[in-house]
Amino acid sequence: MCGRFDQSQTARHYANAFGWADAVFDSESAPTTNAAPGTYRPVLHMEDGEHHVDDVFWSYRPRWAEGKIPIAINARLEKLSGSYWSRLLKNGRGIVPAEGWYEWTGEKGHKQPWHIHRKDHAPLFLLALANFGPFEENRAEAGFVLVTDDAHGGMLDIHDRRPVVLAKEDAELWMSPNLTPQQALELARHAAVPPEDFDWYKVSTRVNNASAGGPQIAQPIAGEDED
Repeated sequence: MCGRFDQSQTARHYANAFGWADAVFDSESAPTTNAAPGTYRPVLHMEDGEHHVDDVFWSYRPRWAEGKIPIAINARLEKLSGSYWSRLLKNGRGIVPAEGWYEWTGEKGHKQPWHIHRKDHAPLFLLALANFGPFEENRAEAGFVLVTDDAHGGMLDIHDRRPVVLAKEDAELWMSPNLTPQQALELARHAAVPPEDFDWYKVSTRVNNASAGGPQIAQPIAGEDED
């Protein structure tokens, strides 16, 4: 799964890195090294043929599912073809840009956080599904989730799941309204950036606090955190 990520550049920086200098912006979110569920984060998507960057609530549950299904922050790739996600797979594909994401190892009460990022330190383009429309009663109606898949290679030592990351060209294709849901699924399954392109290091346990921030959160530590 992915329960926290590093989005420490501005939305405009990520849009420019993506080649979207013409994007329509509805984003006021400040950069953070410790983006947590239940906050609004910039998401890139297509709307009426235009490039858009909107602040979207990280957590999703449709109105009809309240009291029946838990709020989600991730969506498993292998379940996207089911009825629960089908509408978003067709009309709600987006990209969450980031510097990296966090996972934890160890026993409960002694969890060690890790920062996972590309070896070349290029931005990550994380696959997302979202309801980009307004909500009527609660924010999760118009929220987003990150798409996850089984981890492979050395990444299994950190966690058995990972967010699906695409290269820029494939990320653009993921958002294309001309791509069918089935084609989008095939893209996510076969075009993900491979584990060998990633690296990871231990970071401070301060990242465990969702309200903690600052550049030090994402910096490597030599050993176990003393705080």
